[in-house]
Amino acid sequence: MSLLNNRRLSGALLILLSALCFGVMPLFGRLAYAEGADTQAVLLLRFVIAGALLAVLMLLRRERWPRGKLALGLLAMGAVGYAGQAFSYFTALRYASASLTALLLYTFPVIVTLIAAVWLHEPLTRRKVVALLLASAGLALTVGDALSGSPVGIAFGLGAALIYSVYIAVGTKLTPQAGALPSATVVMLGGALTFLLVSLWQAPVMPRSPLGWAAIAAIGVMCSVLAALAFFAGLARVGASEAAMLSTFEPVVTVVLAACLLGERLSVSQCLGGAVIIAAVLLLAKSPASGTPPE
Repeated sequence: MSLLNNRRLSGALLILLSALCFGVMPLFGRLAYAEGADTQAVLLLRFVIAGALLAVLMLLRRERWPRGKLALGLLAMGAVGYAGQAFSYFTALRYASASLTALLLYTFPVIVTLIAAVWLHEPLTRRKVVALLLASAGLALTVGDALSGSPVGIAFGLGAALIYSVYIAVGTKLTPQAGALPSATVVMLGGALTFLLVSLWQAPVMPRSPLGWAAIAAIGVMCSVLAALAFFAGLARVGASEAAMLSTFEPVVTVVLAACLLGERLSVSQCLGGAVIIAAVLLLAKSPASGTPPE
């Protein structure tokens, strides 16, 4: 029993570590912007760094690389889905606060539930319907005060959540065939390919200082590679439902750190809306098939 408890404890700590790494990503993004980098530079370097590190890990572990249609599917997930989600998310950070952007992205479990009901024919249980209604109310509260100040940021934030939801729905069919590490590696390399091609058309604006470069390196190493590996390792120990519930720590990290380090403040209605969205995600996480894949 003690071994089982230790395994669950280590799994929970790994999921929390993953949530912490993901949660600080908006702050590193804001820092990179402040040091002169543009969105294209941040994402190009993020995907190149993460893809290269994961590829080295694949070689060291002698993992089998996906092939054929599976490889092309995963590559497309990265080149179109993950690249599109990342572009929308980091563009939202330019127009909206890190806190609001994080809360908007965290509507993705609810959108995934809707997509799964329509596309994968998963039943909409009473619990899921209640969660969807809660999330809708929470979203209305969260964006209400921000509509006059950052409608573009809200649009890109919700766009990131929508694209990410489709990405996850596609990933549920492809990832199990390839395995977690091979899937993550090919997806990251696909994202890197997209931004490398874009760079041939328009040169990215790199950060002006070592601090900016350090922020982008942190996004690639800490917020991409370490976060994903910690999540998958924790997922194997605690299961999808508990991992999903523990992952709600992520937007909390962003909101708290943004308030402490960036001086951001959410209104009372936005705080309430964020709490309602997280409650909806927790309700969904109690469903047997629920899960929260990493970003």
